[in-house]
Amino acid sequence: MNNNYEILEETLKEAVGLEYEPVGIKFYEKALLNGIQKAEDHRMCQLVMRARKGETLVLTKEGISCPAAAAAIGFKPLPKNLQDGSMLQGYGIFRDKEAAVKVMEDMPRLEQGKYEAVVAKPLKDWEEKPDLIVIEDEVEKLMWIALAYLNEEGGRLNMSTSILQAVCVDSIVLPFKSQKINMSFGCYGCRDATDTKPNEAILGIPFSKLGMTIENIKYLKSKAIDRSRAKQVYQAFSKRDEETVK
Repeated sequence: MNNNYEILEETLKEAVGLEYEPVGIKFYEKALLNGIQKAEDHRMCQLVMRARKGETLVLTKEGISCPAAAAAIGFKPLPKNLQDGSMLQGYGIFRDKEAAVKVMEDMPRLEQGKYEAVVAKPLKDWEEKPDLIVIEDEVEKLMWIALAYLNEEGGRLNMSTSILQAVCVDSIVLPFKSQKINMSFGCYGCRDATDTKPNEAILGIPFSKLGMTIENIKYLKSKAIDRSRAKQVYQAFSKRDEETVK
């Protein structure tokens, strides 16, 4: 292992069987990131898509192509056709412009102009601390990570989504601002613009909570994960059902 982050990543991947790399995201107030490949004409969800397959990329306001994501991370103001709901209605996402306007008004965003760049790369490749980790994979795998997070304090998790801006807001801006986990079903945009599969979802977790989550995922792996996946209760139920039919 090259560093502690590589160990954390391998532990997480092996515990739940992640197919893709957990992606570290970090915001920079100055875009002085020499040597990192610039993502040109990219949406935020496309940046994460490439990073979860192993690439390291930096996105700036000059390279971002999605106006909603650009506003969410504070690169550019929200354009009028998103403010008034006409774009979302035009795409057939919302029937009424009023509902679309309310969604955009309530959308969490970072401060305009605070950051000039955002870097995405696999967790194992980071040397400094990323701000948060984004994991995109099958829903059942994300379920175990969310349960590991919940193991620390118990209670209930309050996931927030508008089924819009699932990567840039639900999985990046919200966990970054709240310092709490958030999970999203996905949205029109990320499912249209990336290779996200129908059975996959997205989870964002603050980096500050990653260590305890991984300790708890090791506990879940010791018994609960494999036992649940074995489906012994279902098999017994199915066998009983078959015998009843006979």
